[in-house]
Amino acid sequence: MTERSSGRRVTLTEVAERAGVSRSAASFALNGRLDQRLSVETMARVRRAADELGYRANVTAKTLRTGRSGTVALVSDFVSSTSFANSMVRGALERLREAGLLLFTVDTQGDAEMERRFLDDLVARDIDGILYASMFTRRVTPPASARHTALVLMNCEADDAAISSVVPDERAAGATAARLLREAGHDRDIWFVGTRAPGRTGGSAWHEWGPVALPRRLEGIRAQLAASGMRLAGEVAVDDDWTVHDGRDAAERLLASGARPRAVICVNDAVGVGVFQALRRAGLRVPDDVSLVSFDGGVLAEATDPQLVSLRLPQAEIGRRAADLLLSPDEGVRHELVEMPVSAGASIAAPRF
Repeated sequence: MTERSSGRRVTLTEVAERAGVSRSAASFALNGRLDQRLSVETMARVRRAADELGYRANVTAKTLRTGRSGTVALVSDFVSSTSFANSMVRGALERLREAGLLLFTVDTQGDAEMERRFLDDLVARDIDGILYASMFTRRVTPPASARHTALVLMNCEADDAAISSVVPDERAAGATAARLLREAGHDRDIWFVGTRAPGRTGGSAWHEWGPVALPRRLEGIRAQLAASGMRLAGEVAVDDDWTVHDGRDAAERLLASGARPRAVICVNDAVGVGVFQALRRAGLRVPDDVSLVSFDGGVLAEATDPQLVSLRLPQAEIGRRAADLLLSPDEGVRHELVEMPVSAGASIAAPRF
């Protein structure tokens, strides 16, 4: 009769007796200790006995004994429940799995009270650390309870410089976008689409949180153009969010004003797709008439023909590096910037006039 069928917890001593080994040997075998010179046959016999009896390790007892639970929590706003940024979870999971740790993921949907309750409960369970993540790069204020264990910010930053963080290098990506256009021969009539309307900080679907990506990308773009004695021809705001619909409307307003851009830098791929559609509707071809470059490097960048040139968000790498920082507390506080590589595309060409 197994533990599950009897309702009684099987002990490690019973497993040892069934396998014909000492209790310590059984413990070493079940914990994968390779430094105790147990034979392969002995380890297999112990595991077989544990399976036959329905043995399950007492996690609470192990935590009390070692001070570690073997679990890490990833607490985010929308990362796990949307398709936009969940590759960060995969990156973190890869690293934690290599270290033999389990990962719990919790999404709060941006509800501050829910976030506080989740974190209070997780810390009370003696988790080994917290990865505090945001779907898009922004400033955050983690609840005080999160500071009671190891904490690393993933795709977000705090005003408190004592908290380690990993974010994409948005300024460098902005500079790269401008440089790609300059190298193609663009020296004027370069527009940016995707700023916010006066009084707006972010999209209504995301609590109007203000992403830091926008000012940093613009900073990199302006600095790169200024180095060549240039500046943007203008900036066009979206009505509400960085969506295909809002990008298309913004580009249509730009063209209706009489402007004729040679190149457009789009705040993200969704806006880029919208701009692409507006240009096509106006009889303009990409990249023959207008060059396009965007940011994010997701599946939407592949939705146009030709495919958008895009600066890719390195989400899986952000997850891996954040997990590395969590696993290396002795290295102290660190703030890492992760390069945004250029994804394949053919939406940039030399200007025709």
